[in-house]
Amino acid sequence: MTEILDRIRGALVGLKMPRALEALDHTMQKLEQGKISGIEALDALLSEEYATRETRRIDVALKTAKLLPIKTLEGFDFSFQPSLDRERIAALAQLDFIRRAEVVHFLGPPGTGKSHLATALGVAAVKAGKQVYRATLAELIEALVKAEREGRLADKIRFYSRPSLLIVDEIGYLPITQGGANLFFQLVNARYEKGAMILTSNRGFAEWGDVFGDPVVATALLDRLLHHAVVVQIEGASYRLRRHTDLIPEHTRTNAPITPPPAPKRRGRPPKNGDASHLTG
Repeated sequence: MTEILDRIRGALVGLKMPRALEALDHTMQKLEQGKISGIEALDALLSEEYATRETRRIDVALKTAKLLPIKTLEGFDFSFQPSLDRERIAALAQLDFIRRAEVVHFLGPPGTGKSHLATALGVAAVKAGKQVYRATLAELIEALVKAEREGRLADKIRFYSRPSLLIVDEIGYLPITQGGANLFFQLVNARYEKGAMILTSNRGFAEWGDVFGDPVVATALLDRLLHHAVVVQIEGASYRLRRHTDLIPEHTRTNAPITPPPAPKRRGRPPKNGDASHLTG
């Protein structure tokens, strides 16, 4: 038996299975005591190793995707935002929108949970084995501008097109130059009908001409971003400021609803079966 155990230990070392190696002696004790069968012992060792590797994979993927600190749907206070349909968010967490290469829009005033929900869906996607990347719109455009200046724009767009899910946060918070808007359009066009996206914005679609500094580019963006889209509108107060509402002027507390316009009609291209634009609202 000792010789067999030595061979098993050597094999586990060679296969780079350190967690299974650590659990071997304890598992063998349970086997010898008749508490588990041989097949259960094997299952226990492999499960220990798999769980450790999966945890390591997720940790690395979350860091690479820039999804730290982690946000989860379980940690979201739905009671504070009654305008949100909890079942609809849970349906999005099934991640079918990624398979269909759809775009999910979270619209609402600052502090209403848009980034939390976007990050939580990204975390769920990472755990499901999907490649994800998150950036603010300002960070994205800054990287694209730098890549264009250095003659690496095509490579950078390929980099952002590679993930199954691209999360673009904080659209409308900072002004965008016309050149930056054009670069973002090139990225959106490259991902169109090929990769899913989640966008968060505090500005209604009717204001995107001002956000991007060019109504023509904004219209072209919306043409693609609303073709296969799910729009989730959040109407409510800021969660971050919930304990300080008495310090905020009354006119600032009032949140005008951000109502999305109808999705642009596409000429000469009938909608695909996966078109989700009818879910907007």
